[in-house]
Amino acid sequence: MQRIRKLKPVSPINAGSMADIAFLLLVFFLVTTTLESEKGIFRKLPPFIMDNTSIITNRRNVYEILVNGKNEILVEGKPMKLNRLTSGIKIFYTNPNNDKNFPELKTITAKLVNSKISFYKTLLIKRPDDKTAVKKLVKWQKKKSAIVLIGTYKELPANAVITLKNDKETTYERYIEVQNELSKALNQLRNKYAIEKFGKPFYDLNPSIASEEKMIKAIRQVYPQRISEANPN
Repeated sequence: MQRIRKLKPVSPINAGSMADIAFLLLVFFLVTTTLESEKGIFRKLPPFIMDNTSIITNRRNVYEILVNGKNEILVEGKPMKLNRLTSGIKIFYTNPNNDKNFPELKTITAKLVNSKISFYKTLLIKRPDDKTAVKKLVKWQKKKSAIVLIGTYKELPANAVITLKNDKETTYERYIEVQNELSKALNQLRNKYAIEKFGKPFYDLNPSIASEEKMIKAIRQVYPQRISEANPN
C-alpha cells in the first residue's frame, strides 16, 4: 500500500501592501502620461453685460462679416472675396480717408490724457467709492503709458467692433480661413506700427522683458482686438 503524504498547509500571501503598490503605479502613469489637448482659436471675450438694451452703437462703428451656408463671404451685406478681407479690416481699423462709413478715430494727446486723469483723481477724492470713476481712471492711465512710448496716436471708438457670424451649414474650413484673415489683418497692423515706433515687429517683442512688455501694451492700446462672434443661424 502506498502511503498518503500529507501536504503541508500553504501559508497565505500577505496582500496588505498591494493597495499601496497599485496607488504608486496609478500616480506613476498619471505623471508620465501625456494627454492631448484640443487646439482652438484664442479670443479675449468681451465683458459680460446684463442689459444689452443699454448699448447704443453707431452703425459706422460696426464691421459686419457674414459667412453663409454656401461659404460665401458678405461684408456689410455685399459679397467679398476672401483675399480682400484683410485689407477691408485694416481700413476699418485705420479709416485713412476719413470715410463716413468707417469709425471716426479719436486723437489721443498728452494734454487730453493728463486732463482726464486729473479730473477722475479729483472726483475720487470726493467720491472714493465711485467704481465707474476708478475704471475710467485706470483706462486713462493706460493711455498715458502708451503716450509716453509712442506719443500722440489715434484710436477706435470704444464701441467699434468687427462682428462675425456664420450659418450652421458653413464649413469648418471656411470658418478657419476667415478667422485667419482677421488675425492676419490685426497682426500686420501691429507689426507695421511696432517697426515704425520700436524698430522691431510686434510679435518679436518679449513680454517677459519689462520694457518690451510696455511696448506690447502700447501697441495693443492703438490696435485692440475687437472681434465679436454671434451664434450661427
